[in-house]
Amino acid sequence: MPQPAKAARTPRPSVEASREPHGTTESAGSRRAAAQRLTMRRKLAAAAMELFATKGYEATTVDEIAATAGVARRTFFRHFRSKEEAIFPDHDDTLVRAEGVLDAAPPHENPLDTVCRGIKEVMRMYAASPAVSVERYRLTREVPALREREIASVARYERLFTRYLLGHFDEGAHHVGDDDPLLAEVAASAVVTAHNHVLRRWLRGGGEGDVETQLDHAFAIVRETFGTGIGAGRSDRSAPAATARTEGEVLVTVARTDAPLGEVMRAIEKALKKS
Repeated sequence: MPQPAKAARTPRPSVEASREPHGTTESAGSRRAAAQRLTMRRKLAAAAMELFATKGYEATTVDEIAATAGVARRTFFRHFRSKEEAIFPDHDDTLVRAEGVLDAAPPHENPLDTVCRGIKEVMRMYAASPAVSVERYRLTREVPALREREIASVARYERLFTRYLLGHFDEGAHHVGDDDPLLAEVAASAVVTAHNHVLRRWLRGGGEGDVETQLDHAFAIVRETFGTGIGAGRSDRSAPAATARTEGEVLVTVARTDAPLGEVMRAIEKALKKS
């Protein structure tokens, strides 16, 4: 099976090297603008959730959401395209952060591990405001339009991770290239599904408990399920995954980090029988 591998990255100029004399001010200004934008989006989202909970989704209008937030209707539409989009104020920024994790990944990290780290940004978004997240979960379960919007948001993460995994296949190992998009999509979907399973369980429990530990456990299951299907480098896969030999009374075992435990044990047993 083709193995994803880290593609060589073109070094990017450092911030210091590329900054113009006035760049510091511009960068600070951009950060302030982004923070103000997110603050307003969250304010509108809080107003929308309050009205949806008290008046009902269908009975709530964009004008009422804007008025409750203390802004004009046009301000609402500068931030959201529809009222169902308004209760998901953080997904755009979280998607950017997740993409940043992928872009900054260490060259030799397993691509699947990188994707698992990327989607943790989503969990951190929910865990930052447990009460809000629990209430939003309740609303999305009750209102089909909100549930559809949530599904659309999930699909954006899946597309991001699928593109990343597909872009890190080892070109020298492409023996079944037609299957690469399938492998990348299934792997990305598995990571997202594991994340969402843990997230829903946490939300149903009132947003309590060590959700990151639960998430790590779910990711371990995904890695075990995929086995060597998603690899970390351009190592020679034609060589045995594990070898063992005896040197006097010492047993020496050499194995790839992704070698299945069963293969390692068979190599050890074989070496012991020869001794």
